[in-house]
Amino acid sequence: MAKYCEICKKGVVSGNNVSHSHRKSKRKWAPNVQRVRVVENGTPMRKYVCTRCLRSGMVERSI
Repeated sequence: MAKYCEICKKGVVSGNNVSHSHRKSKRKWAPNVQRVRVVENGTPMRKYVCTRCLRSGMVERSI
């Protein structure tokens, strides 16, 4: 599955897991991206869209 939103360009960010003893290891946070049918310029197409964009109405869903 795609790791970024095609609407807002939100993607994977990286950081550290920090244990109780404060040892650090690398980790990633990925956005919640769904493959949905959207209408763009009157044409239905499939895009990878994050759930924040879906919820806020930044895309028009197609049926």
